[in-house]
Amino acid sequence: MNILSYGLLALVSRKEASGYDLMLKIQPFWQAKHSQIYPLLGSMEEKGLLSAIWIQQADKPDKKLYSITPEGTLKLHEWLLEETAAPVMRDEFNLKCFCIHLAEPSEVRRMFADRRAYHVDRIKYYKDIQDNIPKEHRNPGHIGFEDYILLQKAVLRTKASVDWIDWVEQEYGQWTVEA
Repeated sequence: MNILSYGLLALVSRKEASGYDLMLKIQPFWQAKHSQIYPLLGSMEEKGLLSAIWIQQADKPDKKLYSITPEGTLKLHEWLLEETAAPVMRDEFNLKCFCIHLAEPSEVRRMFADRRAYHVDRIKYYKDIQDNIPKEHRNPGHIGFEDYILLQKAVLRTKASVDWIDWVEQEYGQWTVEA
């Protein structure tokens, strides 16, 4: 079992889903492609962690709906209690920041302005979703509480990125003159 397997189990523990639905739902947490997801679903089904039924559709291809089994729930619970690995961060923007000394000041300012605009849009996106979470889902113990707290983490992380960009722009401005 890898982390993606546990992520798929977690999603299916909340609601049965097709492989395609799972691919869409896992994206905010973990970047994965069809070629990774479908073999894992098949393997977990073979191991008895998931069960599946075929749903016939009149105007679309038939789809397979996965649901978690008691064995899958146990496996997911065991993983939940394991020590969590340190976070991994892969961000192309950070690598580009490492070489801004090669760019003209106007290019650097544009790069940071573009990234700031991206983060401001993401904050609005997260807040819009968060605002639509019903009040009762905001209580610990409710299955929707996880959505609420993870959205708050996304909002705070993204605001921190905006604050950092503002700080960099101030520092950078002290040392450069508009070209």
